[in-house]
Amino acid sequence: MKRLLTTRDAEKMAQLYAYLQHHGVPVTVAEQGQNLELWLTMSSYHAHAKALIQAYQENPELALQQLAAEQPEELPHPPSFIQQLRAQAGWFTRAYAAVVVLIFVGMHTSFIEQILSALLFNPYDYERLPWSEPWRFVTPAMLHFSILHILFNVFWWWYLGGRFERYYGTKWLILAFFICAIASNTAQFYASGPHFGGLSGVVYGLFGIAAIVGWNNPRHPLFLPSGLIIFMLVWLVLGYTDLLWVNIANTAHTVGLLSGLAVGAGIRGLTLYLQRRQGQ
Repeated sequence: MKRLLTTRDAEKMAQLYAYLQHHGVPVTVAEQGQNLELWLTMSSYHAHAKALIQAYQENPELALQQLAAEQPEELPHPPSFIQQLRAQAGWFTRAYAAVVVLIFVGMHTSFIEQILSALLFNPYDYERLPWSEPWRFVTPAMLHFSILHILFNVFWWWYLGGRFERYYGTKWLILAFFICAIASNTAQFYASGPHFGGLSGVVYGLFGIAAIVGWNNPRHPLFLPSGLIIFMLVWLVLGYTDLLWVNIANTAHTVGLLSGLAVGAGIRGLTLYLQRRQGQ
């Protein structure tokens, strides 16, 4: 992320934001004390963004006239539910959700044994890590064993993973996914053996990331309301009791959350470092 502009003029910031968004430049606005900061979320647009800002500053009226002239005369049709869902997630979020659903369908066919044999952590050894088949560190996150299980996990994957990918980019989501999946799956293997599955370790990892990067910042796309934080933590604690009607991979949830908190702290620290560096 790169900071493009700092101002206390809310009207100017709103105009610039609309102008850059209209030209396809991915920007976001953050509050820093009494200042408003305009941030570029993808550095590859930096030169284009600078040129547009300069054009706006040289002649704001002309820029706004161009913006108004290019607006459609008729109001566009509201997006469909499917279009809204697609807009909330990047390609990796959508692709991984599709893979998870396809595997869940496949597990309700005669191919279930082959699927489990290929994707379980290490079905042939209850003690050793699968170094010779490294994909197994991740693939348990593709397995789901009930409709409630997959609905819960895909919903939160789409909600948290989609927002994360839209804001930070696909590369960061893939990195966070692998860190949380490997950490949670490995810990669960040591706790209970290889017969487990689910995306919830990654989901709790994304929850941990969101809790850190969006903390006390309601404008952040990953900001979580306190009620949602309480719900996720209560669900985590209930997993360690006998009150739930389903088997819970408690270790995967806990380690996924801890790894996500670590990733979130790293991202937030890097963001603050870049902000201070650009402010010098």
